Amino acid sequence: MPSDAVLKTMNGVHRAMLKLTGGRFGYHLSGMDVLELTTIGRKSGQARSVMLTSPLQEGDAIAIVASRGGDDQHPGWYHNLVANPEVQVSWKGQPSRTMKATVTVGDERARLWAAITADHKNYAGYQTKTEREIPVVLLEPA
Repeated sequence: MPSDAVLKTMNGVHRAMLKLTGGRFGYHLSGMDVLELTTIGRKSGQARSVMLTSPLQEGDAIAIVASRGGDDQHPGWYHNLVANPEVQVSWKGQPSRTMKATVTVGDERARLWAAITADHKNYAGYQTKTEREIPVVLLEPA
């Protein structure tokens, strides 16, 4: 798994590519749409933004996966949205909007996970690398 510094650098490069191309490149990656998620840091109280892919959308709900490439630790953004589920989401270059993040459980998580891994096998591979259950989070309009 890449270090936090590498992940932050990758996010910076991604944002720069979006800006330099006027959004023509970067809002679609590996067959998935890309969004910018802004959470409130659970320790710092500061806004924290990260670029993420969304492997599945259902109506107004956007699914994101806290895989961190199969690492044994959840990503920082996941801990932040658990602590404060009101998030800002910029979807496909549109202005950000307030959304509520919900960590799915039980049958709902199983259903979403099956749909996600059917189209995006990389997530199933990530699950084999770790013993933690990789969370599926739904972002819905607040």
